[in-house]
Amino acid sequence: MTKSIEERFEESFKYGGNSQYLDHLYEQYLKDPSKIKPKWKNYFDSIQNGQTDQSHKQIIAQFKNKKPETKKLLFSTESTNSSDVQNLINAYRRRGHQVAKIDPLHLRKEINIPELELGFHGLSSNDFEREFSISNFQDSKKLKLSEILKSIKETYTSSIGYEFMHIMNSEIRTWFLEKIEGKSAPYDFNNEEKQHILKRLVDSEGLEKFLASKYPGAKRFGLEGGESLVPLLDTIIEDFGSKGAKELVLGMSHRGRLNVLINVMGKKPSELFTEFAEDFEEDVEHTGDVKYHLGFSSNILTSGGEVHLALGSNPSHLEIVNPVILGSVKARQDRRQDKEYKKVIPILMHGDASFSAQGIVMEILQLSQTRAYGVGGTVHIVVNNQIGFTTSLKEDARSTEYCTDVAKMIEAPIIHVNGDDPEACVMAAKLAVEYRDEFNRDIILDFVCYRRRGHNETDEPFATQPLMYGEIKAKNTVTELYYDKLSSSGCVEQDQYEKFKKDYRTNMEKGEMVAESMATDPDHE
Repeated sequence: MTKSIEERFEESFKYGGNSQYLDHLYEQYLKDPSKIKPKWKNYFDSIQNGQTDQSHKQIIAQFKNKKPETKKLLFSTESTNSSDVQNLINAYRRRGHQVAKIDPLHLRKEINIPELELGFHGLSSNDFEREFSISNFQDSKKLKLSEILKSIKETYTSSIGYEFMHIMNSEIRTWFLEKIEGKSAPYDFNNEEKQHILKRLVDSEGLEKFLASKYPGAKRFGLEGGESLVPLLDTIIEDFGSKGAKELVLGMSHRGRLNVLINVMGKKPSELFTEFAEDFEEDVEHTGDVKYHLGFSSNILTSGGEVHLALGSNPSHLEIVNPVILGSVKARQDRRQDKEYKKVIPILMHGDASFSAQGIVMEILQLSQTRAYGVGGTVHIVVNNQIGFTTSLKEDARSTEYCTDVAKMIEAPIIHVNGDDPEACVMAAKLAVEYRDEFNRDIILDFVCYRRRGHNETDEPFATQPLMYGEIKAKNTVTELYYDKLSSSGCVEQDQYEKFKKDYRTNMEKGEMVAESMATDPDHE
């Protein structure tokens, strides 16, 4: 029965806002009823039901001081089942990248992740010989736990770290699982392919050494420490060309630009030497800008036909070229009526510090899937030399674990790869091309490398980063490391390695073109 307004008014003192006051009065009543007003005493007497209550404060204190009983969880082999193994696999899919060997300097702090331990999931080494069939792992094939653990460690904790489990689209997640799981590496290379990767590393390192000896002290913002970028870009160009792309439009800042211009785009070294000499009068149309800001265009022959490359000019603002390149791509797609976004592809190269810090990056990502501004996905390559000018500590540089975390807002997959493993870099590039071709969405390659010299060649980095540069000074170059690997496995002879170096230097001294697969009679389609 509904209470009247008068009855509600009579009981209004009971409502929540008065609870502390009522508790205080009631405690006084229990202690000495004569100390409270008769009206309150009569009310409290009426609710006793002939029994004597005890202090609520004492009861509350008992519960506060009571320690919860903890029961030790005991796991036995009988209690383990497929769901435990499934949880272990998913843990590596989600967090394996945090322990992957992606830092060529080994300066990344090692962290202990309980979810990657067997015991966290109620498993132990006693279960290694037990067989499990997991529904979404290697086609539900029966495998021993030891085999499963070995496989997921090879996939998720080697030279490539994957982040794709944050993506809501299950089709994309499944695509990645099918591409990378169940094999020691996503792709296998034959001896000829490995030798070609070595040659391109020799080319990349050869340019930097040649310029350092010919123009000592000159600013060039070299690629030393990130030489694997050249075979990585080669792979992207070839693989997109094989899929029918007609144009690749590239944007990048100054770091490594000269190397890309000479070894990838096909600019003649003699033209670069002229720019170093600052002899601009020979070209009346020259902008007068510094050599590491200049653009270039050329045509490359791929297995799928000729591809036009265009590298946009870039001012000192590290990321402002991004919307310019994307606008150029959009216009080219419109001109070609490229409604499926297969003929014109944008490739953007970023610095690690600028990618996480400059707002223009967030803006282009946010517009990437819109109808008016979308270009069918961009391949982003973050040339992550783990330092921004003189800032190398993560605590000083950003508020996220990785410089690439900003891309998670559009659920872009992120592939972290160790720049000292050129084969892994090529694999990552192949995956990026396939993903973009399949889903027409942005993908991030976090190319983790280092900067062998200072911010530019006139800086002394030991003053601000003594630990980092102590490590850099003591380590071999990526070219030397890869040659040692191939030599020990019998893939390449020393004579061939020396010939690569000699031939490159000879061509540089002559000022002749050193880039590969250049079209001698460009198609003007």
